[in-house]
Amino acid sequence: MSLAETVINSFLDRKLAQTPNTAHTPQNVQEHSLAKGLLAGLIAGVVATAAKTLVEKVYPPRVEGEPEPPAVLAEKVAGHALAPVQKQIAAESIHWGFGATIGAAYGALAEYYPSATSRDGVNFGMTLMALTHETALPAMGLSAAPANQTRREKSSEIASHIVFGLVAETTRRFLRKRL
Repeated sequence: MSLAETVINSFLDRKLAQTPNTAHTPQNVQEHSLAKGLLAGLIAGVVATAAKTLVEKVYPPRVEGEPEPPAVLAEKVAGHALAPVQKQIAAESIHWGFGATIGAAYGALAEYYPSATSRDGVNFGMTLMALTHETALPAMGLSAAPANQTRREKSSEIASHIVFGLVAETTRRFLRKRL
């Protein structure tokens, strides 16, 4: 080892000895907890669903009278046309239940894979949109294929899912720090 390396190593050893290592102290390390991740995510999913619903009221993805995917799914599951009140209740149950469930899954994922929360949840929202509105819903016959979706539908879904992801991550992070 050269004299320069010896001097540098000696200097670094002294500096490291003087600097307390706070990176792994209990207040800076959050223990993984599936239950806490699920709970924070579930609540975050409900709050994010409310935010997404508000965005869609201001900037609706579909024209008036066009069926929403949860309403179409409700009738497919029932096997027959539903009365308007039944259809509305079933569609809202599916909508809010899906939001809460996907939020809980996101909370669990974030607990063990923190990079899933990148870009403050925007990646989560956009991935959710790609998996639902661009893939699963058209495949199930619940919405138009991406090539047949209007520009308004696409842009509204992008906007509402960005909001969903941001609100879900902000809420999840806030709650998880307090659990």
